[in-house]
Amino acid sequence: MNSYYSDVVQFRGSHYDFGRYQGEKLKDSPILKNRKKQWKPRMHRHFLTDESLSIDFLNKIAPQIVEEIYGLRDALDLDNKTALQQFGGYYLELVVSGCSIFADEDFLIRNYDSHPRGYEGRYVFYQPTDRGLATIGPSMQIAGRIDGMNEKGLTIGYNFTHTKKSSDGFLCSMISRLVLETCKTVDDAIDLLKEVPHRHSFSYVVQDQAGIPYVIEASPRKVIHRQSNVCTNHFHVLNEENRYRQEETREREQNIINYQSGQPKPYDAFQIMNQMKHGIASHKYDASAGTLHTSMYFPKTLTSLFSLGTDRKPVIFDFNKWISGENVNVSKLKGHINSDKLFVNMK
Repeated sequence: MNSYYSDVVQFRGSHYDFGRYQGEKLKDSPILKNRKKQWKPRMHRHFLTDESLSIDFLNKIAPQIVEEIYGLRDALDLDNKTALQQFGGYYLELVVSGCSIFADEDFLIRNYDSHPRGYEGRYVFYQPTDRGLATIGPSMQIAGRIDGMNEKGLTIGYNFTHTKKSSDGFLCSMISRLVLETCKTVDDAIDLLKEVPHRHSFSYVVQDQAGIPYVIEASPRKVIHRQSNVCTNHFHVLNEENRYRQEETREREQNIINYQSGQPKPYDAFQIMNQMKHGIASHKYDASAGTLHTSMYFPKTLTSLFSLGTDRKPVIFDFNKWISGENVNVSKLKGHINSDKLFVNMK
């Protein structure tokens, strides 16, 4: 087991100022340097050449995100094309991922399973003063979110299905950010997820304060929604989009159903998802399927639990107090992971 950490980022202000703030912090971070090394062999096929597609859609749905990207651009002295490539969320991903989600009427809990080299180690609190909703959650490609919750209690997490037959569209992490920034309810989220262009095939699980979770199965070709509280890495309706081998994801799904059928208390549910002995968390990091973090969100109380790695006690955040102006007294979230590959925020 090796030690890992995520930096806690807290900011209140306009999106442009938030972008500049993050850009200044990134100057002293290895994140962008490490990303550049990872992307260099793939640059000829990694990015779209027409960034106007992403800008047009962002300006339609969430123009404030464009302002954040411009703030990053100015702080890092980038041109528009480079800024959009790095932070616009409209390009190919580096690695696939696993992931498992369970929800009941009071919470949503999610394991993010992937390869450490793609994890940037940032847990972000942001309250905008121009437009958009306050949000909490781990980031991806700086502007995107791996999972999260907003001030209205809407929470989201996504699970990978496949990257084959991709099309022009946004990455899962930017889609999550758009949902959290602009949607107040599950219905809002479903509508947006049916409107946004999807690059790859993912399931998105959303829940709000009404306590009824939904799974949105989304591919570049079709998007459907269904009411369910368990999700792993295969579709139930869009079967033609599934990968050929589904034994592991279906077994993990059944494990969750079996363990959660007894309606465990919230902390017990967290342990079921996070502890290795239950067969849901994983150490398959080299296969891009190892548990990097476990997140838990309580929409009705605006509380969040988070831990890095497996078999860990979570850190508890009161997002409601943070929205009211009380900062959290945590600068780093620490954990241990059974891998020798570093996060991109680590030298």
